[in-house]
Amino acid sequence: MLLPCALHSLLCALSCAWWLHGGAASRLKSPSLPIQPETEPLPFKGTSGCSFGGRFYSLEDKWHPDLGEPFGIMHCVQCHCEPQKSRRGKVSGKVNCKNIKQDCPALDCDNPVQLAGHCCKTCLQGGKKQIDSVLNTFDYFRRKSKEREEELHKSYNDRSYLSSEDVGPGESRTDFVAVLTGLKDSWLPSSSGVARVRFTLTRSSLTFSITYQRMGRPTKIAFLDSDGTPAFEYRVPKGDSDMICGVWKNVAEPLLRQLQSEQMHISMSTGQRDEVEGRIIKHRALFAETFSSILTSEEENSAMGGIAMLTLSDTENNLHFILILQGLIQHRDRDPILVPIRVQLLYRQHILREIRANITSHDPDFAEVLTDLNSRELFWLSRGQLEIAVAAEGQDPRQISGFITGRKSCDTIQSVMSSSDALIPGKTGGVGSAIFNLHDNGTLQYQVQVAGLTNDVVSLTIELKPRRRNKRSVLYDLTPEFSKATGQAIGSWSRLEARHIHMLLQNELFINVATAHSQEGELRGQIKALPYSGLEAPRHELPTPLAGHFVSPPVRTGASGHAWVSVDRHCHLHYEILVAGLSQTDDLTVNARLHGLAEIGELDDSTHMRLLTGFYGSKAQGVLKDISVELLKHLDQGTAFIQVSTKLNPRGEIRGRVHVPNNCEFGTRSEAEEEEEELEDFLSKDPEELKKDPHTCFFENQYYPHGSSWTPNYDKCFSCICQKRTVICDPVICPALTCSRTIKPEGKCCPICDERKELKDVKAPERVDEHPEGCYFEGDQKMHAPGTTWHPFVPPFGYIKCAVCSCKGSTGEVHCEKVTCPMLTCSHPVRRHPTDCCKVCPQEERTTAALEHSDMMQADSPRYCKFGKNYYHNSDSWHPWVPLFGEMKCINCWCDHGVTKCQRKQCPLLTCSNITRTEGSCCPECLDDKEEDDMVMKAPDKRQTWRHH
Repeated sequence: MLLPCALHSLLCALSCAWWLHGGAASRLKSPSLPIQPETEPLPFKGTSGCSFGGRFYSLEDKWHPDLGEPFGIMHCVQCHCEPQKSRRGKVSGKVNCKNIKQDCPALDCDNPVQLAGHCCKTCLQGGKKQIDSVLNTFDYFRRKSKEREEELHKSYNDRSYLSSEDVGPGESRTDFVAVLTGLKDSWLPSSSGVARVRFTLTRSSLTFSITYQRMGRPTKIAFLDSDGTPAFEYRVPKGDSDMICGVWKNVAEPLLRQLQSEQMHISMSTGQRDEVEGRIIKHRALFAETFSSILTSEEENSAMGGIAMLTLSDTENNLHFILILQGLIQHRDRDPILVPIRVQLLYRQHILREIRANITSHDPDFAEVLTDLNSRELFWLSRGQLEIAVAAEGQDPRQISGFITGRKSCDTIQSVMSSSDALIPGKTGGVGSAIFNLHDNGTLQYQVQVAGLTNDVVSLTIELKPRRRNKRSVLYDLTPEFSKATGQAIGSWSRLEARHIHMLLQNELFINVATAHSQEGELRGQIKALPYSGLEAPRHELPTPLAGHFVSPPVRTGASGHAWVSVDRHCHLHYEILVAGLSQTDDLTVNARLHGLAEIGELDDSTHMRLLTGFYGSKAQGVLKDISVELLKHLDQGTAFIQVSTKLNPRGEIRGRVHVPNNCEFGTRSEAEEEEEELEDFLSKDPEELKKDPHTCFFENQYYPHGSSWTPNYDKCFSCICQKRTVICDPVICPALTCSRTIKPEGKCCPICDERKELKDVKAPERVDEHPEGCYFEGDQKMHAPGTTWHPFVPPFGYIKCAVCSCKGSTGEVHCEKVTCPMLTCSHPVRRHPTDCCKVCPQEERTTAALEHSDMMQADSPRYCKFGKNYYHNSDSWHPWVPLFGEMKCINCWCDHGVTKCQRKQCPLLTCSNITRTEGSCCPECLDDKEEDDMVMKAPDKRQTWRHH
């Protein structure tokens, strides 16, 4: 049975509880609370998927619905975002849910157990794990990346070397690469351009960094599925950089599978019909790569190219490299053949090294090592002056070549310095932050800032990881560039050695701030790459420093952080926050504090404070959309702050002042307004297409698409919505007025109090216009006029008739209340419309006495509760029933003067390691104790049962 077909009981029973107890009401009915949680950012426009419970799911995604407290996650109900294609060819998503308990497999073990968080029972002896062996790797890079991954989890004396902290729950990353060259089989002349794309997949988001040569700036990038059909297109913004950064969010599950199995391609084109294309492949070498090169041909219309991924050995001056070649080997036979190639290392056309080898025509990749590079070769490598050339020998000699430089990507090389990460850890409340930019010639530009220190800075240095705690290894001294007046050091380091570049791009360098009080260092931080996220945050500028010194009153903490904040043209706020020093490997309680909250608010007034997000690992990022005009003004004036709170310091652990100039005088432009404009454009441009859509509604001689809403012509005091060919129109419910005299303004649906009688000499504005902007409601993401009342809209269910929301004209606040249905005396009540909340008596059974009795019960008797299809007296208690799942015996509900309240049974805290849950039991149990009890009680239980029978 599908959930949308049996939702009425769930909607009437749970939607109001979700809205009023765990959702909208708790947020909207409490205007005194200073912090309001931000909803999940909406997907990019044009992205197909499903909205369910305030979250967005990609096509083919599957999930267990979360009904919130106290019901929790329905592990035996699985929802699926099914793709649907319209006649026009546009793909949309539809939510379907079903009970999966009947699909549980039959088990052949003796004592299957039900593990916590699972629907089906399982046998304890687990099967063999499948090992992913698809990776096309080379021995050295496979070995080096494995060592590198193990290294991230080692315990170092230098506590700041904790890269694994950056990876939070579900943040596993996979790296891919693609080489793009011209299309040889195209009827157009082939391109000589070559591009290299580096991808990082985190959950369902795919970020990409693109560098290219011998072609103009691309205008469009397309991801192609296994059939060659465009699955995602990215419009390249204008600019003069040779680096393109982008992100593909919410990649559908089928496309993720194609990506993992290397079945996807990527193409890139310019306005001059110059197009290149290549296959996306996994490669372990990306983890260890520190130098790279794009290999191109001097020939016109060559349609060939390649890339080289290089890295230095950790202890020796050996240069390992992998070549990925495309179009260099011309081979039309089906059977593979060996093709001789020549690889040369050049400096100003002089051959320094040469390697000859044979490669297979069907697998033209090649790996090799250049041993014992001398000091001159290492110097030229650090300056970007070494060239690598690859030539195919034989009947058709062809060659491609390119200069070797430090690895390029859209990631940001940065560092957060904290006193907790100093060689001698402390808690000073200070902060340091730095950003770096590595150029092709080996020059490293840096911008460093220090704040919140009570002692003078005596040295600022870039260092290696010390071999001993008090034995620092200084590589470069930034102290001469440091200004005590500004607390900043801005300059460049032009003498990086090749080894230093390698260590920089492997996150092996540190930055240290020593003060008069701490000669060895008061602040210290690891220099590491911050992965590109796709947010419009200006990472090329120094971020906002966050320190305990800036909290009011100041907090002596070992934590620190920095944040990039920007406001886009839609007045949406983009933010990225990094913290350091909050986690210690030997203190689990501090690890828990990483899930602190980041807030943004005014320096002098907390009433406009907003919740940004929770932390996963040591960073937080996102987009804040519905920002108040007051908060935008404070951002523009520089009187706003970002604050990170923890369990130890809930009033603020670190804080920083934020100044973001903006022109948002009228506040955030809502997403609903933008979507309405797009809908109007669609209706005006292509009305014939609406007729072909089977979900289109025809009303008052006009077609409306599914999901659209409008005001009907026959009565402006109604609101209509199209729900799959069905038009639902509801009247606007006017608020009750307490004044003695009312008037109805022209063009308004509801009357208002007439204040002109008392204020004859003063021309007072109407009460309804006190807040002309009205109320913004997150459910339907629309503005509602002051004084209006409506049923809340919850995607994907639609209007919830069991709740009524109103816009308070004097304050602009939204209040939502549950609809109380009258107690009926008839034996067979009916629901006039399938979407109605309350049942009524049939017309023939609604006698005058029954009406009077109903009114009397509402006025004088205790208030009744309606839950699902049932009514309950005051103080009654019951177990709720959820569609597709049945009776929730672990949830207790009761009627409290007309308000339904529910609570999950409290379970004791278990200390054992083997935890199980038996069928019909609300709480988990210790498996060892349960087995022992079963063995002791098994025989007596049977004898007792026999006696009773």
